[in-house]
Amino acid sequence: MSSLTYRHFKDRLFFWTVCIFSALTAIPLILIIWEVVKKGYKQINLNFFTETAPSTLDAMLARNSGELIPGGIANGITGTLLMVVIASLLAIPTGILGGIYLSEKPKTWFSILIRFLTDLVQGSPSIVIGIIAYSWIVKPLGSYSALAGSIALSIMMLPLIIRSTEETLKMLPGSLKEAGLALGASYTRVILKVLLPSAFGGLFTGILLAISRVMGETAPLMLTALGSSAINWDILKPTSAVPLLIWEFYNDPNLIDMIWSSSLFLLLLILLLNIIAKQVARKWKIQ
Repeated sequence: MSSLTYRHFKDRLFFWTVCIFSALTAIPLILIIWEVVKKGYKQINLNFFTETAPSTLDAMLARNSGELIPGGIANGITGTLLMVVIASLLAIPTGILGGIYLSEKPKTWFSILIRFLTDLVQGSPSIVIGIIAYSWIVKPLGSYSALAGSIALSIMMLPLIIRSTEETLKMLPGSLKEAGLALGASYTRVILKVLLPSAFGGLFTGILLAISRVMGETAPLMLTALGSSAINWDILKPTSAVPLLIWEFYNDPNLIDMIWSSSLFLLLLILLLNIIAKQVARKWKIQ
């Protein structure tokens, strides 16, 4: 066997090995998605998005009569929306400013400290962050609330936004900043008007991925938002969320079908956010 033929054989062998193991990795994911879709689509209708979670009695009567379970997850959808919006308002500006500082002053002791704490928070279990938010917000206020849940989610969002901002800004050519400063623009103006718009794709992708990560969290919300059977827009009162509803449905045998439908909704929502992030990253790719 010649050297060229041998190298070609190794190349094809490695290629097909990677393909096989990639397929094996994807099989469990495909099976999980199929199971969720197969069992979850039945409950998806207009009432699913407009009505609150059903009671145990309503669900039991519907199951005994062979009908769809009445009600939906409107209280969970509104609660998730409320807490994610507040968490985004808290985490996005802070995360972007932190990422700018890390990219502009990478060698200072303060940057090293922020980077270490960011990695520490990113690797912390979500239940620990929930306990921290409980001690910071729930205990002083004396009640569970959407605000406490939002702060817990914002803490979880911060590391991803900070590091994605830092890495995206590092990818920008240094000539961009040099050109802006040479034209007489202030340092702040160059950051806000030149660097951030140029890094929009990476920043937006990092933000969407951070939102996708926290949208399915349950543990921190159990210790902060607690849950609510009604639609609530008051940030100082307990509120529900889709992951919390899934946990509540899990504890009631009569609401098994609602688990699959709620999981399907959450899965599709997070999938949509990830697709948007991919498209934005591709369109605004740094050259």
